Amino acid sequence: MTRAMKKLVHATLAALLAGLLGTPALAQTAPDCPPAAQAPSPEQMQAGLRGARDRGFLWRISKDGRSSWLYGTLHVAKFAWGFPGPALRDALAQSDTMALELDLLDPDIQRRMAQGLAAQPKTPLPAALQVRLARRAEADCVPLPALAALAPEMQIAVLGSLIGRRDGLDPAYGIDAFLAGWGHAAKLEMVSLETPELQLATLQMQSPAETLTLVKNSLDDYENGHALSTLRRITAIWADGDLSELARYEAWCECVKTAADRTAMARMLDDRNPALADAIAELHAVGKRVFAAVGSLHMIGPTGLPALMAQRGYRVERISYPQEPPETTP
Repeated sequence: MTRAMKKLVHATLAALLAGLLGTPALAQTAPDCPPAAQAPSPEQMQAGLRGARDRGFLWRISKDGRSSWLYGTLHVAKFAWGFPGPALRDALAQSDTMALELDLLDPDIQRRMAQGLAAQPKTPLPAALQVRLARRAEADCVPLPALAALAPEMQIAVLGSLIGRRDGLDPAYGIDAFLAGWGHAAKLEMVSLETPELQLATLQMQSPAETLTLVKNSLDDYENGHALSTLRRITAIWADGDLSELARYEAWCECVKTAADRTAMARMLDDRNPALADAIAELHAVGKRVFAAVGSLHMIGPTGLPALMAQRGYRVERISYPQEPPETTP
């Protein structure tokens, strides 16, 4: 399996996996373990909203006398980042429908994802890789029995989603999950743009050999620190709303080096984007004011959602935020 697919597995499914398994349940209580994510108190909610600033990437898309919105999200984030700033609150207030890749709070979505995960083929791993997986799980305070119940691809996705918790970067604080909670609380119509079956099929390796390569390459990157440094970089880019640097992702991610890498990247992004754009356009066409939020890598380049919506006749405007000091990383 290629590095491009490996990194995007982490980016697209990590938050959902952690939500289904329960991040607090995954976190052990040893003194050197990162703290388990906790639901915010009412006081924390109020303080978070008061101090919130806009982060991420927001566009207004207009057609037929109505406006909808595109928002590029982050699937692993810090607690404070989940609170919408002024521009995002305005966009949400002007929307009647929230469209996410998957509505993580929909019981049917959760049930189907859990069934799909249980039904995935579990490629046997050589003993050496099993030992490395167990060692990585122990280092990141993930109980091995919970992990071992998943296919190897999903074990790697879970571990990848949790490597930043000591920096406060947790899939439990993923922006998609915050938005799902916001949308349900605001009584917006909630729509899933994709299906659990589609996402699992996209992420499933095509052969046992690809699965073994995915596991080995991923463990290499976890152990040498490359995965954590990449996570730190892309989360800082998102927090700063640095679209130009995000657009250069392939130049600095070290994940698109071969033709196979490019094929994997296209499978994860380019091949999915037209269907996402069509689904958003269909909602807007029947009179909805849609707030469509998907992973930020779906927003860049000529095959990104802003470009595809412009091709479908929409006026597309990037919403700029007031200048803020850049986020710092450890």
